[in-house]
Amino acid sequence: MFRSHPLLVATALAFIPFASSALASSGDAWDEFARDVAAKCTVLAESRIEQPKVVVDPFGTESYGVAILTGKAVGADAIVSSICVYDKKSQAAEIGGELPADQVVISIP
Repeated sequence: MFRSHPLLVATALAFIPFASSALASSGDAWDEFARDVAAKCTVLAESRIEQPKVVVDPFGTESYGVAILTGKAVGADAIVSSICVYDKKSQAAEIGGELPADQVVISIP
């Protein structure tokens, strides 16, 4: 009944290199995605935030990459943040306005 078992094991072992390559390239692809989001968002923030620190959601949403950029506002002493979105299809990024660190948080009941 299980005479083909060694053949199945050999076949499965033969595919392991392909599976690990796919997993590695998938991880590499997500790393490249995060680098591209960070780079494009940083360029957009140059006129607003001095040397921004960038935090990229490693996967984003289904359609968009998302990043938060934080640092000293250009020409001011205030610390601000901006949200940046990156269209996964077009690979274009857009940045929102400056959000002051001391901004009042509005809670919705």
